[in-house]
Amino acid sequence: MKTPLNPKFWHHKQVLVTGGTGFVGTHLLELLKPLKAKQILAPSSLEADFRDPQICAKWVAKCDIVIHLAANVGGIGYNQAYPGTLFYDNLLMGVHLMEEARKANVKKFVAIGTICAYPKHTPVPFKESELWNGYPEETNAPYGLAKKMMLVQAQAYRKQYGFNAIYLLPVNMYGPGDNFNPNSSHVIPALIKKFLEAQETNQPEVVVWGTGKATREFLFVEDCALAILLATEKYDQGEPVNIGAGFEISIQELAQLIKKITGYEGQIIWDTSKPDGQPRRMLNTQLADSSFGFKAQVTFETGLEKTINWYKKTMSAKAS
Repeated sequence: MKTPLNPKFWHHKQVLVTGGTGFVGTHLLELLKPLKAKQILAPSSLEADFRDPQICAKWVAKCDIVIHLAANVGGIGYNQAYPGTLFYDNLLMGVHLMEEARKANVKKFVAIGTICAYPKHTPVPFKESELWNGYPEETNAPYGLAKKMMLVQAQAYRKQYGFNAIYLLPVNMYGPGDNFNPNSSHVIPALIKKFLEAQETNQPEVVVWGTGKATREFLFVEDCALAILLATEKYDQGEPVNIGAGFEISIQELAQLIKKITGYEGQIIWDTSKPDGQPRRMLNTQLADSSFGFKAQVTFETGLEKTINWYKKTMSAKAS
């Protein structure tokens, strides 16, 4: 992917990317490494438990930039099963990492929030100014609010200490390397896995959660990685910024599209006893465009095809 990133910004800088071995992190590092920063640190969750302030202090020491991607995250079922764990893990990681970064005189802290921080009934498209106008959708609230506290912390630290922390709000992401574990995956990898397995085993139907009426916006993971690096280079304000592709699709339309691309010919059955989650999601992305020139580059159908092809190759490689 051709990017408008500026290598000069990164020279002589030591960068910590938490969650660097995760879904977004691996794609971000692919874009970051050619920019030749002085040093890039990207510990795995086994190497660094960022819920521990002493661990945080160790990793942020002598860093110029911290990009905080690490999170405990999953889909609706995972959120319903582990609300306390999601709140605790994500709150502690954000609080301790930003505090230790401030104490270590880190020059810039890039906090990655979540669209789950928005109120349940936010007018579409979501504007950053709507962020505090209600309580988040119940199944996502513990996770969303824990991540939202990084915005409060960032703005408080900017006011009291002059600490340069920014807060980005990415929409739901998808792409190669996504989490396909049915116990914790989001809707796109979950549907891809269901349709391909149903096709392989000649199942006559695929069951999908909810009514299909809820809408979502999705951002290709490579686009998200680019947006984060552009914001790191060019954005130094306290206001949160939406990161998205600027379109809306119903879960019903999404399921039909994935069915078409995978070639599955059976029926879709909607399990309406299961929750839909937030009724609608789509972001206003004007601030990202005007502040650091980000616009999504990958069309949705192209992104889905890349994701499905990656998953097929990965599964065939494991089988062989």
